[in-house]
Amino acid sequence: MPLKTVALLLSTASLISLAIGYYLRLIISLGKKGSMELDIKQMMLQAKEREKSILDEAQNKAEELLLTARQEIKEKEEANKRTEERLIKKDELLDHRQLEIEKEVEDIKKRIQEIRVIRENTEKIENEKRFELEKVAKLSHAEAKEEILREVEKEAESDILTRMKKLEIQGQEKLEEKAKGILATSIQRLSNSVSSDMLTTHIEIPNDEIKGKIIGKEGRNIKAFERATGVEVIVDDTPGSITISSFDPVRRQIAKIALEKLIADGRIQPAKIEEMVKTAEQEISKTIKQKGEEAVYETGILGLDPRIVSILGRLHFRTSYGQNVLAHSIEMAHIAGMIAEEIGANAQVARAGALVHDIGKALDHEVVGTHVEIGRRILQKFGADDAIIKAMQAHHEEYPYETIESMIVQAADAISGGRPGARRDSVENYLKRLKDLEAVATSFKGVEKAYALQAGREIRIFVTPTEVTDLEAKKMARDIALRIESELKYPGEIKVAVIRETRTIEFAR
Repeated sequence: MPLKTVALLLSTASLISLAIGYYLRLIISLGKKGSMELDIKQMMLQAKEREKSILDEAQNKAEELLLTARQEIKEKEEANKRTEERLIKKDELLDHRQLEIEKEVEDIKKRIQEIRVIRENTEKIENEKRFELEKVAKLSHAEAKEEILREVEKEAESDILTRMKKLEIQGQEKLEEKAKGILATSIQRLSNSVSSDMLTTHIEIPNDEIKGKIIGKEGRNIKAFERATGVEVIVDDTPGSITISSFDPVRRQIAKIALEKLIADGRIQPAKIEEMVKTAEQEISKTIKQKGEEAVYETGILGLDPRIVSILGRLHFRTSYGQNVLAHSIEMAHIAGMIAEEIGANAQVARAGALVHDIGKALDHEVVGTHVEIGRRILQKFGADDAIIKAMQAHHEEYPYETIESMIVQAADAISGGRPGARRDSVENYLKRLKDLEAVATSFKGVEKAYALQAGREIRIFVTPTEVTDLEAKKMARDIALRIESELKYPGEIKVAVIRETRTIEFAR
């Protein structure tokens, strides 16, 4: 077959294939179009049914809400109706009550008018009677009243004075009896043992060979020990004993512990001495803290700064007239608390003021000032309660008594320090100091007699009132105090009290 014929047949076959494919595509498209139209119609029918269902549901809900609203409106109308009826009844009741009140007011006005008329008639009658009485007595009403009062006062004056004097005496006796009872009860309720100490400490040694070791070659050991501790070591011929002397009890205790450790160790040399002294200082620091905490716990005082408690513990190694100051302070705290409870004062403040009253003595060798002033500065610095400071600062009368607790602390101090055996002093020194005090006082002109009291802490001087005036008595007290300061040696303070007394005496016969 020729090539052209083949080519023509191929072209014809291609055209026929294209026509058949187009026709098939057209038929498929028409089929899909019909299917989509059916889907759309189906969806429209479903939407209409859904719309109808929603409208029916909304209509039902609207009818329910409308029914509920009508029911609520009906109930509110009924409630308003009942309220209106109650208000109408109340208005009627108020109107009725108003009428009754107006009627009562009218009755009261009538009674007032009647009373006014009766009073005017009574006053008129009284005036007439008074006029007749004044006419008969020849005295006016004011003159008669004054005369009667004068006669009554004259007759009752002596009785009133006598009664007042008796009441004053009875009241004073009752107060003194009550005060003595409170003090006696407080003293009896607290019974503490009293331990005394001096300015020297004795240490026992096993043999006299230890003395040589303590002294060392050319005294180097004892010099190193005294330099490290600040005490004086007395090594004499007393067998089995060495004496440590110092005014500072803390140093003395450190030296005691260090020396006892050195004796137990047996190696006594300057390097070992320094080591033992440091160890003893650490032990004493722990002991001081422990003693302060024990004192606070025993007295039941809370809220004190830990630094105050630590300083308070130093008083364990301090003595006054042989009396341990910390034990004295604890005893004072108990006594002050008892007295405060008896008289209704603040027992917590009284106990705290008593416990810290001598805290200044823990540092009085290191700080300038009296122990009261030092104590005030310590408490103020570490934030103590102002009521506690006021309670402690007046126990030696350096400051005025600002609170009842300050008086209680002063009384507790006198009780604790004045117990028999509480304080120790040389009998000769004690008697000599008292005699010297009385001699200084009686050397002044106009002094009738003088007594040394409170273990030499007070000198009470009685002067002749005809020879010494009040102004001269004040000047005499100052002069005696200056004379005591310049001529006598004494611990603490001495109170000088000059008493000028005028008495008028009558006898009933």
